[in-house]
Amino acid sequence: MTLSPERLDVPVAGGSLAVYRLGSRGPAVLAIHGITSNSHAWIAAARALGDRASLVALDLRGRGRSAELPGPYGVAVYARDLLAVLDRLELEQTVVVGHSLGAYIVARLAADHPKRVRAAVLVDGGLTIPGAVRADPQTFIDAFLGPVLARLRERFPNREAYRDWWRAHPALRGGVVADRDLIPYADHDLVGEEPELRSAVMEEAVRADADEVLAVGEAAQRLAVPATLLCAPRGLFDEPTPMQPLELVREWAAKAPDRRQAVQVPDVNHYTILFGERGAATVAETVRGYL
Repeated sequence: MTLSPERLDVPVAGGSLAVYRLGSRGPAVLAIHGITSNSHAWIAAARALGDRASLVALDLRGRGRSAELPGPYGVAVYARDLLAVLDRLELEQTVVVGHSLGAYIVARLAADHPKRVRAAVLVDGGLTIPGAVRADPQTFIDAFLGPVLARLRERFPNREAYRDWWRAHPALRGGVVADRDLIPYADHDLVGEEPELRSAVMEEAVRADADEVLAVGEAAQRLAVPATLLCAPRGLFDEPTPMQPLELVREWAAKAPDRRQAVQVPDVNHYTILFGERGAATVAETVRGYL
């Protein structure tokens, strides 16, 4: 299945938000990417969904083609932007799925506006990250996201160099993500001209968002809509420490077993739970279950 993302610009406070429809058939499902990611992170999941649904994936403020949108940043601001997208597409209610930071945003949208969200799918995010509460925020951000922030400051001579950077990433190396999914994602992140290409992601936005969400998972605790939290057993760099420990995820689900599910996806990390074949298939299957 070949995907040709169709762009739509949605007016929001401060300018226009870049929104992409991935797939042309089936009901629209809103998809929200992670903290240094972009809309094209959802290509593998969109392909796995096939004709059952079309993902409506946006570039958050400070990322992708929405990089020039001004702050303030933060989960509450992004949730308002999502409402603007739903209104622009005349979607009274829909399934919403988010990865990493996107999971926190989805939780906030669903908790504050439950009538607009049929179900929430949280992909390796949404709950408090262990260790974040006790740490100085910026110190924790530097330690937790240091290599990620370093990428934002790098310059790349051409597109292939940036693609190779991603191919060598500890979470992705070994060809675990197909080029047909990795290349559009990497290319969509680049701005500037050769030999000074760089990531479009604004470090200011990343720091503001990380400061807010690393120690806060309150919106997920308030969820009253049907919800599934998919968690990865391995972390950002394929290390054995997960972002969302299974015991915390199960505890969250047990508080409302009639509407919450906890699922650990085997043999994936924080990236491949969305980018990899197994992860994308699980995300698609979970979304389909709510349609």
